[in-house]
Amino acid sequence: MTKSGTIRTGVGGWTFEPWRGHFFPESLKQKDELNYASRQLKVIEVNGTYYSTQKPAVFAKWAADVPDGFIFSLKATRFVTNRRVLAEAGESMERFLSSGISELGDHLGPLLWQFAPTKRFDAQDFEAFLKLLPAKQDGLALRHVVEVRHDSFKVPEFVALLSKYGVAPVCAEHFEYPMIADVTADFVYARLQKGSDDIPTCYPEKDLKAWADRLETWAEGKVPDDLPLIDGDRKVKTEPRDVFAFMIHEGKVNAPHGAIALQQALAK
Repeated sequence: MTKSGTIRTGVGGWTFEPWRGHFFPESLKQKDELNYASRQLKVIEVNGTYYSTQKPAVFAKWAADVPDGFIFSLKATRFVTNRRVLAEAGESMERFLSSGISELGDHLGPLLWQFAPTKRFDAQDFEAFLKLLPAKQDGLALRHVVEVRHDSFKVPEFVALLSKYGVAPVCAEHFEYPMIADVTADFVYARLQKGSDDIPTCYPEKDLKAWADRLETWAEGKVPDDLPLIDGDRKVKTEPRDVFAFMIHEGKVNAPHGAIALQQALAK
């Protein structure tokens, strides 16, 4: 068994006009931006799949454009998460899962199910949602991560449910949303959202180093001792875990440089 899982750092999306001539070379054609970005970063979180359904050919084209080992995390459709009764989301979930995401093959990473900041924790209904999440799609193993943004989720019962179904929480470093750093799956998913466009690497060097240390701790199967846990008494199995970390700050102009700097800070 390897001593550590794979750590991948990245950003949200790759189509962003301010990156042209800043992250992307001036001469780079727009159609080549994914090809370029996927060779500078390890993972990209796709936001467009949250708003609209993509065609299988689109997923296949993305897969053909990136190198071996590169991963796409897909933000799952809002038609599942933006509803009052989550137990009724099965049809919308199936429509998203069968839209062609399996065309990504081994480039498919975690599916991110993002909930509105107003969505409160209802244990019975949330468990009904977790039961709907399939382990596979077209024979391809799926990993699921949930981003909850209401303080009512900061209870041990929520953490226990995620652990029961092997689903990860987003560990969000955000100015308003709760941080849930509890480990409940065979991978960890962090969204670092306190970056600044006034800093070339989004985060100051000391903060990048601190996050690099946390990512390495998670990858080794341990739990960082400097992040708050909802259930600090819970025992977590020590085993290598893959880790995904995204620079997604408000302006995001320097997000790619931040993700690259964080990747470079690992093992230093």
